Amino acid sequence: MKRIGILALQGAFKEHINVIKSLGHEAIEIRKLEELDNLDGIILPGGESTAMGKLLNDFGIKEVLVNKIKNGLAVWGTCAGMILLANELDGDEAHLKVMNIKVRRNAYGSQLDSFIVKEVVEGVSKKEIPMVFIRAPYIVDIDENVEVLHKVDGNIVAARQDNMLVTSFHPELTDDTTFHEYFINMINELE
Repeated sequence: MKRIGILALQGAFKEHINVIKSLGHEAIEIRKLEELDNLDGIILPGGESTAMGKLLNDFGIKEVLVNKIKNGLAVWGTCAGMILLANELDGDEAHLKVMNIKVRRNAYGSQLDSFIVKEVVEGVSKKEIPMVFIRAPYIVDIDENVEVLHKVDGNIVAARQDNMLVTSFHPELTDDTTFHEYFINMINELE
């Protein structure tokens, strides 16, 4: 059983907690610095990246989280979580600056422009999986050490660099657990 932290300062953390528990793992809500100890991995959920970035600073979590990720802690950022992990943001100041990607916030437009696609993600799924995009970002540039996992309409929406995984979409808002299972397997590989 893995101990998976879910950043619970703001956003869609409850849905991730439910999926992690349904897969037989321990889900830890992260709101305080000491809760970052003894984790096998951490999920940075969707929500409002600017608010989360500010709260990470205000709660004194940011620096320790950056160090843990740089030292190999498995991390998965969904939507706003992808924005938090990016080294560079298109037109904004980056937050954690740990992953060699440049991200465009709200790249698909407003809430009204939200959409769902079902596609096979090579290397992650053999079957089509639903991908929910809500005010979603996408990756506009990557370094050569970043593996592109999936594109939708030519835009990078899933990628991995070493111990870091990012998705523009929200797997936690569907009944499909494929990406959560992929993250657990990623943790196992890293150990």
